[in-house]
Amino acid sequence: MVELRRDVDFEGPVVTGFTPNGYKIGDQRFDNGLLLSPEQALSWDTPARDDLNLADIMTALDLSPAPEFLLFGSGTKMEQPPAAFRRAADAVKLGIEVMDSRAAARAWGVLRAEERWIIGAFMPLR
Repeated sequence: MVELRRDVDFEGPVVTGFTPNGYKIGDQRFDNGLLLSPEQALSWDTPARDDLNLADIMTALDLSPAPEFLLFGSGTKMEQPPAAFRRAADAVKLGIEVMDSRAAARAWGVLRAEERWIIGAFMPLR
């Protein structure tokens, strides 16, 4: 398991390490996908890539005010979410930043240290 250092204090969850398929936040393991907001971390039973649904993510995180953008971790390699998912984000004026899930987990900490009001959806590391 890889551990990440947390050098900056801020409110909310931060990824502190990786498990073989997922993530670690403090002492809590998330061995599948992970949904994050500045207020919470949730285990995410990720659907098949073609079945990704932005409304399901937004409902699960229930963040108010609306987030600046979605940091999308696409798994072991950088891969855009399906066109329907991107169109749904465009429809609600939500930008999407895509990177592989390990990079997204590291970027999450940097962006939250800057107090960015964002959400994250990270696919499993398999």
